[in-house]
Amino acid sequence: MKRPFTLRTSRKQATVVGAVAGVAALTLTVMAPAGAAQAGDHSPQKKPTVVLVHGAFADSSSWNGVIERLKHAGYPVLAPANPLRGLASDAAYVHSVLESVRGPIVLVGHSYGGSVISEAAAGVPQVKALVYIAAFSPEKGESALELSNKFPGSTLGPTLNPVSFPLPGGGTGTDLYIKPDKFHDQFAADVPTPVTDLMAATQRPVALSALEEKATTAAWKTLPSWSLIATQDYNIPPAAQRFMAERAHAHTAEVKASHAVSVSRPGAVARLIEQAAQATAR
Repeated sequence: MKRPFTLRTSRKQATVVGAVAGVAALTLTVMAPAGAAQAGDHSPQKKPTVVLVHGAFADSSSWNGVIERLKHAGYPVLAPANPLRGLASDAAYVHSVLESVRGPIVLVGHSYGGSVISEAAAGVPQVKALVYIAAFSPEKGESALELSNKFPGSTLGPTLNPVSFPLPGGGTGTDLYIKPDKFHDQFAADVPTPVTDLMAATQRPVALSALEEKATTAAWKTLPSWSLIATQDYNIPPAAQRFMAERAHAHTAEVKASHAVSVSRPGAVARLIEQAAQATAR
């Protein structure tokens, strides 16, 4: 009977082979798709991915304090850039981001970002909850501008600086910025001035047409929703926020904060998102 073949190596050869095997294992780990399940993996179900969509006059960095807290609690987080060019096109872009995520999603929108998530979630079954942070949640046929003017209290209009920009197909559009010297008091009165000076300089303008564009769907009608109302908001009147939350039968919390609540009160924002995640994981 033949003896089974055995590979014999010297100690030096074994060291080299071990090093090569380690590199190969590392390569496989790096190349494996993010979130890919391993064979025989019986670990507890992972937490949902939280997707954060910023609104007008802000960028994804406005979520930094919220992201820090959510990641500390074990949640995967994405905060894509919202183009702020038009409701339908912005929603289509966020929709594409959602489709790239594996597993359940808690979708969060701030300000105009609320309008975007209400459209973007349509047709994405992995979205399990919507969270509105001082945000619009329009009904089909409503625009953000219409909802902002539905109740008194917004002082945004006089603080805006309109700037023309060329449209890809010809003609011009209008971008809206908050004037730098008005930014603190209007947008983020409870945030330290050195921080709001930076926020004003890096603000992303929103196309006026995006605020005027009417919603074509309302995902909050079929998905559970949560709403954080900022009671010192001068962009979207608190009365408008309450109206939209009540209409959507949202789980609602109120916090004494400016429109920039994700910056000034990130803990409150993160807690509400976690509530939504935990409630929809059952």
